[in-house]
This record gives sequence, C-alpha cells and structure tokens, in this order.
Amino acid sequence: MQELCLLCWAVLLGLGQACPAPCDCGEKYGFRIADCAYRDLEAVPPGFLANVTTLSLSANRLPSLPEGAFREVPLLQSLWLAHNEIRTVAAGALTSLGHLKSLDLSHNCISDFAWSNLRNLSALQLLKMDSNELTFIPRDAFHSLQALRSLQLHHNCLHTLAEGTFAPLTVLSHLQINNNPFQCACGIVWFKAWALTTAASIPEQDNITCTSPDVLKGTPLTRLPPLPCSPPSVQLTYRPSQDGAELRPGFTLALYCEVEGQPAPQLHWHIQTRGGTVEITSPNVGADGHALAAGSQPRFQAFANGSLFIPDFGKPEEGTYSCLAANELGTTPGEGGEDVLGRRFHGKAAEGKGCYTVDNEVQPSDPEDNVVIIYLSRNGVREAAEARGGVSGQQPPGLLPLGQSLLLLLLTSFWFRPHPPELRQPQGLPAASP
Repeated sequence: MQELCLLCWAVLLGLGQACPAPCDCGEKYGFRIADCAYRDLEAVPPGFLANVTTLSLSANRLPSLPEGAFREVPLLQSLWLAHNEIRTVAAGALTSLGHLKSLDLSHNCISDFAWSNLRNLSALQLLKMDSNELTFIPRDAFHSLQALRSLQLHHNCLHTLAEGTFAPLTVLSHLQINNNPFQCACGIVWFKAWALTTAASIPEQDNITCTSPDVLKGTPLTRLPPLPCSPPSVQLTYRPSQDGAELRPGFTLALYCEVEGQPAPQLHWHIQTRGGTVEITSPNVGADGHALAAGSQPRFQAFANGSLFIPDFGKPEEGTYSCLAANELGTTPGEGGEDVLGRRFHGKAAEGKGCYTVDNEVQPSDPEDNVVIIYLSRNGVREAAEARGGVSGQQPPGLLPLGQSLLLLLLTSFWFRPHPPELRQPQGLPAASP
C-alpha cells in the first residue's frame, strides 16, 4: 500500500513538472492547454506532456520551425504561432500532428514553406497563413485537406494560382485571398470562373486585384476581361517523311516539333533510349548549332525553332522520342503511354518486323500521345558491322529514304498527313538530303 501511494505521488509530481518553465499549463473544458504566448521565446521549448491538445506560441520570436518541432505533442488539436518571426517551416515540422484541427501561422515572414507538411493534416479545419511572404502555392498543396472549412491567404506575395488549387477543398466555406500582387495573365483566368461559381464565401473581392500588366492594374479578378489565351498543342514531323524509310548508321536524323499556344509554350523533349532517359528543355544549341551552355557539344541538338538534330545516329540513339509543350494553361501531350509504346516497340524490334503508320501495328495508348519510335533494322546493324570490319563503301551525309529495312514509326494525336511539311532549317546547318 505504501508503495502504491509513493507511485501515485510520483505520477502527480511528474504531471506538475511536465510543463516547460516559460509556459503555463492546465486543463479547461476537457482540453489540456499549454500557454507559451508572449514569452520572448526563440525556439519551441521541450518538456510538454504528450496529451497537450492546445498549444499557443503566439507573439514570440521564433525564427523557424525545424523538423520534428512538435513531436512531443502528437495529440494537438490547436496550434497558434501567429506574430512570430518565422521565415522557414522545414519538411517534417508539422507532419506528426495528424489530429490538428486549427493552425495559425499568420503574421510571420514565411517565404519558405514545405507544403509536404500538410499531407498528414487530414483533420485540419482552419488554416491561417495570411500576412506572410508566400509567393507560390503548388497545385496539390491542399490535396489532403478535405475537411478544411476556412483558408486565409490574404496579404501575401502570390503572383498566380495554379488551376485546380482549391478543387480538393470540397467543404470549404470561407476563403480570404485579397491583397496579393496577382499577375493577370492566362494562368489565372480560371480563378474568375471559379470565384463566381463556388459556394465558398470570398470576402473583399474588390481587393483581389491585378497589379500587372499596367493596362489591368487595379482590375478585380472577378471582373477580368477576356484574354487571348489558348492551351499548347504540338505536332511532330520527321525527315525523311516516307513510310518505311531507312536511316543508315552514322547519318543524321531530324525531327521537328511544331508548337502553338498563347502564351508561347515552352518546348521540352523526352528521349528514352536503352542507355536511359534524356530530358531537354529547348533550346540547348544556338542558331549556329553550337552549345549554349559551357561544356561539350550535346548529343541531341535542340534548336529554338523546334528542330531536334541527332548527328551520327546509331544503336545508342534507338528509342522513343516525344515532344511536350507547356504554358500557363497546361502541358500537352499528356504524360503516360510511352512505357506501353516502348514495350511494344521493343518487342517488334526484337522480332525484326516492320511497323508502318498506315497499318497501325502499334497503336497509341492515349489519344494525346505524340511520339516517334526509331530503331535500326537487323540489316542496318549488319551493314554497320560490315563497315567496321573493313568493307569498303562510302556513306553520303544526310538523310536518305532507302526502303524497308529501317523501321520509323510516327504516332501522333493529330490527323496523319501523307506529306508532312518540310522541316525548318536552323541557320548554319546544311540541309538534309532528300
């Protein structure tokens, strides 16, 4: 009995001491509260009880929130951090707070926020991030916050919003996003339609305005006039243009990606070969064909006009070539499909069989695929081996249509044209042979 009493006293003593010295801890209305506000703190103090449900650290001098800052209090439901000096919130600083319902980070200096912190906060109902220095919100930032009812983002430095940013917030009833320096370009046109149809309350809509361009400065986003905007589209053509054409080892292959869209899209090449994946943001060479960046001449030469040249084409360059275009309204073609196409293509290549666009032997797996699959036939490989073994014969430069031994397959999301337009020739490069 005496031992039991001692144990009880030890537990009570521990409870009394399980509160950081600068803070006041207690219980009210069934909630375990730790009040550390107005304590001039420069770090989150250690020593909290694990059952704390409300923690106030407002009006201190916290400069940042490091990883695991609240690991001691996993049962928190309310966390108040307003009016500090927080500039960065590290990845993992908040991820342990799966029970959190209210989070106040307002009136800080946050410009660097690890948005992955929100992934585990599925119970969150109130999020206050206003009066900070946020410049960007990822499209999927609020993907896990399906219980969120109130979101406050006003008085930040947001220039644009990705379409679909608020789509996961199915029960959102209050959004405050006024007083941000929005750039009224094509990328934010969607917000006008969304704001006019959403059931959520959006106060101070006349203060959700454009700061640029000058002609629209001060215009509320909900009264934004129509802008000349169009999503990107691409059409991939190649040289030679004949079906069943042959590309001999050592020759040059030329592809051309014709891009349309407003604003002008950025062109990107995705190349998958046996040696790995190559990603190219066009251009990587100038009009004269010389590399734009310091270093060796690139193996794949992407020009600003949409041309892609592959000099000295051989077995290492066999693979899948696709071009993508992106502007503020999206990216086209959609991702996915290349892996399926690649597997089917490699199967055909191993069999040594021909693929012809008119026969559709390899169908695109998605209507938006825009892919060229290129490989040398077995005959072409044998010819290259014989040439290396000393067989005489001169190979003319350029591209030649030489029959059916090279398999050149064009899969595109557009109508197939029997005679694609000629490639636009970059300055300083000789024209390919017809």
